[in-house]
Amino acid sequence: MNHRVVVTGMGAITPIGNNVEEFFDNIQAGTCGIDFINTFDTEGYQVKLAAQVKDFEPKNYMDQKDARRMDRFSQFAVAAAKEAIEDSGIDLTNIDPYRFGVIVGSGIGSIGLIEKETKTLLEKGPKRINPLFIPMTITNMAAGNIAIQFGAKGICTNVVTACATGSHSIGEAFRSIKHGYTDVILAGGTEGAVTPLGVAGFAALTALSTSTDPLRASIPFDKERDGFVIGEGAGILLLEEYEHAKKRGAKIYAEVVGYGATCDAHHITAPSPDGEGGARAMMNAMEEANITPKDVSYINAHGTSTPTNDRVETVAIKQAMGELAYKIPVSSTKSMIGHLLGAAGAVEAVICVKAMQKSFIPATIGLKETDEECDLDYVANVGRNAELNYTMSNSLGFGGHNATLVYKNISE
Repeated sequence: MNHRVVVTGMGAITPIGNNVEEFFDNIQAGTCGIDFINTFDTEGYQVKLAAQVKDFEPKNYMDQKDARRMDRFSQFAVAAAKEAIEDSGIDLTNIDPYRFGVIVGSGIGSIGLIEKETKTLLEKGPKRINPLFIPMTITNMAAGNIAIQFGAKGICTNVVTACATGSHSIGEAFRSIKHGYTDVILAGGTEGAVTPLGVAGFAALTALSTSTDPLRASIPFDKERDGFVIGEGAGILLLEEYEHAKKRGAKIYAEVVGYGATCDAHHITAPSPDGEGGARAMMNAMEEANITPKDVSYINAHGTSTPTNDRVETVAIKQAMGELAYKIPVSSTKSMIGHLLGAAGAVEAVICVKAMQKSFIPATIGLKETDEECDLDYVANVGRNAELNYTMSNSLGFGGHNATLVYKNISE
């Protein structure tokens, strides 16, 4: 027996808001969260810009002692999970903890602490390494810390698929509930990799924009795009089995109805030029959702602002949607918040759900120069009011990992 899976709570820590309401208000306003990096000296770096979380105080979300035992990516995850739980109205003392799970991933984990402790090792020796170095660094600790904080004793795991991490985490949580293994799961992604080595590493790949104009740095689908802008933050959905949610009188934001997961099996960083893997992920998600392209009201694209990604994703959308590709609004909200890596798909899931709730299609801001190879309706610069029945979110990660999620508007 398959079970319906609904979204009953959401949480977000982002470059344009540290809660869902503030975040989506800024999405509707077309706010750009990109600015000059202020957490380390960028002297010698070609890359000067990032989309950083502002005014984040861990003590507002958790005990200070607990916060000191977590790196930034785990703190973001716990904070977003706390908001999702509070938003859902769920009484954690009144549910089966063994059917309450966590699937939250991070693409990189604590690269910042690795940098710091490597310096300590080289300068002061092995005896000076932080005793909590390992449990603060490893990527599974975002999920582990959430489970510890909120008493989730069911499945607790993390998916690591680079930039597709957040979407795959939600997709796997959806399947766990759909097939009856779990009742409630906190699912999503988190990232805190705006660090000297994180920025230098992506810059060495020539993956990052070298623009010094915050409004012309993350410009998905624009002919002048030259790379993505690294961002940070977390997005968490509280997913719940439909009858479980109804029984407790929960408000329901949306239903998760489709999930596609494929691999290009092509290259360690570049997507397959034919777009076949991304297209197949979209088609598989629509098949599971029992819909066709005519039902899709909006696509939140991966849309990283790299020359290759945006062109190939456009090809993939055309393959999956056929002649309707030109009629479906497509936008990349990375134009506002940069690329949150492992958190990207999770934060974009929040956008897809809120877009249906608010009857609003977000814009791709900063889109000025037309690219002949990117010729779809990218909702340039200004968002639109529209009734949305189904929204789709794409995530495409290094290693050829593709994930697509489909959400249905059943707000109650």
